[in-house]
Amino acid sequence: MSASGCITVIFINLNRITSTINIRMIVFSDFSGIAPVYCSLFGLMRESDRIWFPPNHIFKLQYYFSGWYNSASTLNAHRYGVSKGKESPVMDDFVMAYQFFQVSLYNFHEAQEECLGMAVLDMMRLGKESGQSPVDIYNYTSYKSFLPKSMQSHIQEYNILTRKRIRYRFKKFIQQFSECKATACNLKLKYLMSLEMLLPSLYAERFQVADLSAREVTIVVTGDTGIQCTPVCHNLQTYCDFPEVIDISIKQANKDGSVESRIVTLTRQDNQILELEFNSLPEALSFVSLVDGYYRLVADAHHYLCKEVAPPRLLECIESYCHGPVSMEFAIAKLRRSGNHQGLYCLRCSPRDYDKFFMSFVSETMVDYKHCQIVKTESGEYILSGAKRSFASLRELLHAYQKEALRTDGYTFQLTRCCSPGLKDKSNLVVCRNNQGADVPLRKIQHSETLFQNESLGQGTFTKIFCGVRKELGDYGEIHQIDVVIKVLDKAHRNYSESFFEAASMMSQLSHKHLLLNYGVCVCGNENMMVQEHGKFGSLDTYLKKNRSCVNITWKLEVAKQLSWAMHYLEDKNLVHGNVCAKNVLLIREEDRMTGCLPFIKLSDPGISITVLPKEVLVERIPWVPPECIENPQNLSSATDKWGFGTTLWEICSGGDKPLSSLDSSKKNLFYEDRHQLPAPKWTELANLINSCMDYEPSHRPSFRAIIRDLNSLFTPDYELLVESDMVPNRTRGVGFPWASESQEPAQFEERHLIFLKQLGKGNFGSVEMCRYDPLQDSTGEVVAVKKLQHSTAEHLRDFEREIEILKSLQHENIVKYKGVCYSAGRRNLRLVMEYLPFGSLRDYLIKHKDHFDFNKLLHYASQICKGMDYLATKRYIHRDLATRNILVESEMRVKIGDFGLTKVLPQDKEYYTVREPGESPIFWYAPESLTESKFSVGSDVWSFGVVLYELFTFSDKNCSPPAVFMDKMGNDKQGQMIVYHLIDLLKQGYRLPAPDNCPKEIHRIITQCWSSEPRLRPTFKTLIHSVEAVRDSKDR
Repeated sequence: MSASGCITVIFINLNRITSTINIRMIVFSDFSGIAPVYCSLFGLMRESDRIWFPPNHIFKLQYYFSGWYNSASTLNAHRYGVSKGKESPVMDDFVMAYQFFQVSLYNFHEAQEECLGMAVLDMMRLGKESGQSPVDIYNYTSYKSFLPKSMQSHIQEYNILTRKRIRYRFKKFIQQFSECKATACNLKLKYLMSLEMLLPSLYAERFQVADLSAREVTIVVTGDTGIQCTPVCHNLQTYCDFPEVIDISIKQANKDGSVESRIVTLTRQDNQILELEFNSLPEALSFVSLVDGYYRLVADAHHYLCKEVAPPRLLECIESYCHGPVSMEFAIAKLRRSGNHQGLYCLRCSPRDYDKFFMSFVSETMVDYKHCQIVKTESGEYILSGAKRSFASLRELLHAYQKEALRTDGYTFQLTRCCSPGLKDKSNLVVCRNNQGADVPLRKIQHSETLFQNESLGQGTFTKIFCGVRKELGDYGEIHQIDVVIKVLDKAHRNYSESFFEAASMMSQLSHKHLLLNYGVCVCGNENMMVQEHGKFGSLDTYLKKNRSCVNITWKLEVAKQLSWAMHYLEDKNLVHGNVCAKNVLLIREEDRMTGCLPFIKLSDPGISITVLPKEVLVERIPWVPPECIENPQNLSSATDKWGFGTTLWEICSGGDKPLSSLDSSKKNLFYEDRHQLPAPKWTELANLINSCMDYEPSHRPSFRAIIRDLNSLFTPDYELLVESDMVPNRTRGVGFPWASESQEPAQFEERHLIFLKQLGKGNFGSVEMCRYDPLQDSTGEVVAVKKLQHSTAEHLRDFEREIEILKSLQHENIVKYKGVCYSAGRRNLRLVMEYLPFGSLRDYLIKHKDHFDFNKLLHYASQICKGMDYLATKRYIHRDLATRNILVESEMRVKIGDFGLTKVLPQDKEYYTVREPGESPIFWYAPESLTESKFSVGSDVWSFGVVLYELFTFSDKNCSPPAVFMDKMGNDKQGQMIVYHLIDLLKQGYRLPAPDNCPKEIHRIITQCWSSEPRLRPTFKTLIHSVEAVRDSKDR
């Protein structure tokens, strides 16, 4: 009898077992009257060294679930039924009898009173089974034979009077309960129930192993709680439940196989792994087979987690698409759920006989169900009942009968489709444990159609943070899934919702590789949420504290430099973060010194602005909040970020320690009032940099460009801290700085590394997506815009390649930057990779921010568009599709020309280009000669620029758009080519788009010049640059 309450088969000579124990256990179970459905509860173990063996070895183990005995309540452990109310017990009477036999031999060490009570139950049971009175059994059998051996020895040590008193008490118990009407079965059940309550640890299996750091770990496996582990002298913690396990593997601890120990790797469904080292292969197989067996009992009866312990019978069933010994009711329910079609059949093992199978199918009336029996002979062949042919396997039998009709009981049946086992079928083979409750699906709170919130990651000052999943539908119906972090504004701080959304808005409109990507916000009822990129390795301060011993000065300087680049990006755009600190910096990628891969960080959102926070919160944030903002939060400026950067640099150098953490609010105020500085590092140059960033005079703090310079100067090869053996020499040599090479983008991108983030736009021929190019697959790649074709015809592909070549040849600050190309599907599919401009098209930007524009900014944009077009003209390119929809906004102060899909190159001997196959064209932006003769030139682009000016000064109002105005003029009943004819007629008559409301006369004069009927009379873009800037200068004065 095992210490875990598992079977010791005393009537078998184990040395004579030659086949797998999975097969032998079937024989043993059949001999004992145990049905196939319960066979998986039983197993064998070698008691000498407490080694459990897998089903494909010569021993097997037993599985146990507490509360199995209360079959009247579905709140306790039970087997699933085909419907609610049809659940069945975990064990039947035969199984319970066998269970009783094994535990009655167990030598447990408990209190004398409990042992005597158990002995009384056992003696009463024997009386019922033998037909004798319990008193008679007591008279001719020593009561001590019903006690554990340890208790027998213990009683034998008592003096004679004490032994007589105990024997007398036992006899009284027997006499008192001798008239009990309970059956032998009920007495066995009572015995097992009492034992479970008496020894709850009886059915827990313990394994002493080591983790990969050689620490001793205790692993505890039970049917109710799953897998638990604890280091020595620590409390037990649940690692995972059985359904959470995805995979288990076993490998040798040493590659050369020089040691007996084995590494078991257990992978959870969240991709987290647990690696444990066992002393030997048998011990490893013992653990793996235990978990594997429990998985089949509680999660999926038709699946194995580890091939090394897969039961041969299960493998046979999987190969033949055969269910286990499920009930007939389950087979019928399965056929009904699958459509009840003729030809549909379900193959299953017999619930009663180990060498029989049933093939259930729908009759011709589709009302009744028939069940053909298949028998496995002693020679291992399979025969369909009533047939003469035999087959070597079930699969061969099914394959043979699919070619001919079956006849049974007057019915003819043709096998067409097998109703195979489904993923995690809830059949009577699966146990619902008492900690699961009823099988009712959880109600999911949908924040939105695409956002799914998972486990909590902690809590911020004003937010609760969760990990989650964001899903988006792609062009062809594919689902793109991205891990995200969801920040939920605490309901108690809803008064900060405006500032919360402002921070989200700022971060979502920025694109930099060291800024955390913000997908947007979600409002669900009274919950306000911000959805962000997931930072794999958590906050910087926590990581530094965890890894003090392996983080060197090179690592710290690299991280500081990356943060300074993010801050320089914000400073360059005149944006203020306002909450720079180590906990807001996330580590996306760890360092790998062997390959030279550096750590990679990203700065997260600032959260609630300090301008709206109460004074006490600001004082608590000393020394991250600078003195001027403590005095007046409205002093928030880029100098605020420099102070915060200095404090963060101090944190990095100190290994994640928080400065002034021991001071209360009053002492922190005194720290600023007395103009103290933080304790300086020993490295003088670094101390000077920190102190300059934390200068009490805001205007004296250096720019981030200067900070980057100073940080770079610290990467010197002759400095003693930078020449240790674990440093990366090629990253710290003189002024050869890492970012110089990182900024050079690859010319060709691999499709598998382009990670879809969201769709930016979609047209008739192509779509543009926001992607991250992530060759290291660790979310450190740069965000890019990717254009791809909707239809990859040869003609479209040629045009697309021409567009790519044109963009590749252009380098101007007002033209979208080319990054590279991506080929796939044998180079038939082509994608263009460009820089990502977060503000989108100028048309949409004008509509969204109409109230924030003045004429000066509009003229600034117009001037930049002219400069970009003038550059194109010098390259002899004609854009042919100049419109605000094809102009992208990089920042509030810069726009860039994009979409060169219609662009043509002027021939060297001509000043115009004639389009042979115009296709779909933006006719309302076209010059008259382009509409009538398909002639395009720099002059026709000038005409389109005039339309762009019109769009600028109407703020892209849809009611004033060129199509809307022209269609209103010619009549909305016009369609197709008639629109072109009427448009040409209007332009020949001298009709032009009206002057926008409040448009300066000087601008309207420029627009009118661009719309001259004669191309040669239209101004050049160089002239337009001077004209537009002259108007802007005049408005400034």
